[in-house]
Amino acid sequence: MSANKFVCIFKALGDSTRLQIVQMLSGGEMCACKILEQFEITQPTLSHHMKILCESEIVTVRKEGKWSYYSLSCEVFSEFQQFVSELKCCKEKI
Repeated sequence: MSANKFVCIFKALGDSTRLQIVQMLSGGEMCACKILEQFEITQPTLSHHMKILCESEIVTVRKEGKWSYYSLSCEVFSEFQQFVSELKCCKEKI
């Protein structure tokens, strides 16, 4: 995964609402209507947040009739988790 892709994901997760949505989706696929119930935001605002999460490719959408179902992209999320887990803090001076 490129550095630009990681930047896109970090930017997407840099908003508290989007971070909460990702936490919710870690429990499995959810309908947009169920996500919306958890926030005091409008449907267009939720759509904006979901667009950003989908553009970062950390979240995928599945359409079924008029409903949209969102889930984490396991492949992208795993690569992101691995990247973050490999970050180290080194206190030695160079």
